[in-house]
Amino acid sequence: MNQQEKMHDIIGVGVGPFNLSLAALLDEIDEVDSLFFEQNDKFDWHPGMLIEGTKMQVPFIADLVTMADPTNKYSFLNYISKNERMYQFYFLQRLDIPRREYNDYCQWAAHQLPSCQFSHRVIDVQHIKDNEEYFNVAVLNLKTDETNVFKTRNLIMGTGSVPVMPKSFKGLPDEDVFHTADFLSYQDGCRNAKSVTVVGSGQSAAETFRELLKEQRDCGFRLDWITRSPGFASMEESKLSLEHFSPDYVNYFYQLPQEKKDEIFATQGLYYKGISNHTINDIYNLLYEYSVGQEELDAGLQVLSEVKDIQPKADGSGYELTCFHWQKKEEFKHESDKVIVATGYKPYVPDFVHQLEDFIEWDEEGRYKVEEDYRLKKKQPASNEIYVHSGISHTHGVGSTNLGLSVHRNKVIINHLLGREVYPLPKKSIFQSFTV
Repeated sequence: MNQQEKMHDIIGVGVGPFNLSLAALLDEIDEVDSLFFEQNDKFDWHPGMLIEGTKMQVPFIADLVTMADPTNKYSFLNYISKNERMYQFYFLQRLDIPRREYNDYCQWAAHQLPSCQFSHRVIDVQHIKDNEEYFNVAVLNLKTDETNVFKTRNLIMGTGSVPVMPKSFKGLPDEDVFHTADFLSYQDGCRNAKSVTVVGSGQSAAETFRELLKEQRDCGFRLDWITRSPGFASMEESKLSLEHFSPDYVNYFYQLPQEKKDEIFATQGLYYKGISNHTINDIYNLLYEYSVGQEELDAGLQVLSEVKDIQPKADGSGYELTCFHWQKKEEFKHESDKVIVATGYKPYVPDFVHQLEDFIEWDEEGRYKVEEDYRLKKKQPASNEIYVHSGISHTHGVGSTNLGLSVHRNKVIINHLLGREVYPLPKKSIFQSFTV
């Protein structure tokens, strides 16, 4: 283990869109020495769901830098220009962009940022009180198997989220029962199956079902979609509703008591967990087209039904799902060769963060406490800070994972890090008021 003597101003753990945005903005600020470590060998944003035809749910202006500095060289428009696609994009006449293009754009930016180090896993963090206070960050180079320890005054956590699989779905062959996060990896197996079932009702479930529905008639498999929700609900996408993804609403929400925050957040699912209108329309249009001249479609959409258990069939020909219709209080069985689980994600908190329990505060629900400016609350005074991007929905609300707020959050973090207003923050950015 090699100790590096250089003192950095900030080290980032993880390189997803939020930390990549911070790295891009800091790249043009000479007075900040930053490093960002990512265990994957390259930037890849939800690679299992980079389905052709899917598009971003935020406009391209919500790129890595534009909301802070439209002239920054890491802007999406500069990416378009450098790749000689300006006229194609101009004629596209769309604010939204393909999801695959957003991923390619981020890879383009990451490749140019020397502060972003891939194939490097942060394995430990310790707060040191010596002649000066700092963090020791142990980083494993996955290519050389060498561990180096870096010094930094501050940390920024951008560890993102991980797929959630219910217990009943675990322990089964990955190629048969898998999360939507791995869809593209196992799509070929679905094409060759006799039956495929999607479980869940959010955007990922809908996009997976739509992609399978496109291929169903050529491949010949039975396709089903099961959800415990009352229906396949549309995301709330009206323009005034979108103002919940604004700095104004974040500021309002943060000031509320935690009990009230939890109560409100539990009612806001359709702001971020519903299905986009265009996806629902695509699915309905396909179903309608397929129904022409057919007595019955080889596809089913089942609502109000929770999958309680899944077991391999005795003859080895797929799986039996035990389902429960919770309004009628009736149990029923469903068989399928492949089962794709769309049960969402949860914030990923590395083990080493829990080892800092003497440094940071946690609430009674086991969530870390977060200051308004995205610093973890400390148990005792210290000159060092841990800023955080993920796992803050309970403190900062429904927009915490929204890419449209990533640059604003990084403006707040940079201003605090440097102790001055590098980036002005708007006093009012929306038409409606959430407070009096």
